[in-house]
Amino acid sequence: MYMKYDLAVTIDKASGFCFGVVYAIEMAEDILAEEDYLYCLGDIVHNDEEVRRLTDKGLRIIDHEQLQHLHNEKVLIRAHGEAPSTYELALKNNLILIDASCPVVLKLQNRIKTSYDEKEQILIFGKHGHAEVIGLQGQTNGDALVFQDLAELDDVDLPARFTLYSQTTKSTDKFYHIKDQLISRGYEVKANDTICRQVSNRYGDLEQFVVNFDKIIFVSGKKSSNGKVLYDVCKKFNDNSYFISSIDELDLTWFAPHDKIGIAGATSTPMWLMEQVKVHLESF
Repeated sequence: MYMKYDLAVTIDKASGFCFGVVYAIEMAEDILAEEDYLYCLGDIVHNDEEVRRLTDKGLRIIDHEQLQHLHNEKVLIRAHGEAPSTYELALKNNLILIDASCPVVLKLQNRIKTSYDEKEQILIFGKHGHAEVIGLQGQTNGDALVFQDLAELDDVDLPARFTLYSQTTKSTDKFYHIKDQLISRGYEVKANDTICRQVSNRYGDLEQFVVNFDKIIFVSGKKSSNGKVLYDVCKKFNDNSYFISSIDELDLTWFAPHDKIGIAGATSTPMWLMEQVKVHLESF
């Protein structure tokens, strides 16, 4: 006989898209309401479900190689921002860029460019190969040293003084720990905390949210840097936290009858997907 689990499910109201992602998606939807298709350079957001929803509306995801061969078209620049070389190519290929770069990322790009122009040695705490980080490194003609962990710097001959920046979605605690460690190693560090407060404020909110539930379902795309950081916060304060990217990954064995379940997500997780997970859990 089928047993009804009768789960009490609550979505974290502070979860979901940050304003930069909302802005980029609204821009894409406005254009697709008028036109049959729109090119987007890279995934508009690191969430496969949301990307699928928008490609169904006519969004065409392309990479930098495909951009080289594109002419006389409109191309959306997503919230992560782009390197100067992309804008140069757009001029050459007569491309109209719909620039949805996040204002926080643009401000950081400008600061890094200024540091570089002033001949400062630049270190960037960020994920290798991440779209935002590629755009940041592009402000320095690729000269900035990118690292995602302190251990990477152990065998590197660093200059005596340098300027330290961070990808906008990194952990503030980790950034300040890295700064302190580098100073304790004898380096003169000019540190710029460029972490987005809409993201970093989520740590405290999430910490308060997850302790109220028996189980936490954290919904995020696997490519999301911010998702990994926020899931770690969930796991730290509620050991019964589970990471999923879609409802297909939910496992009934995680739950007990009458469990209180909290659903949270990354800044790249759409609210409609969390609501879908809620409906599915309530059907158990």
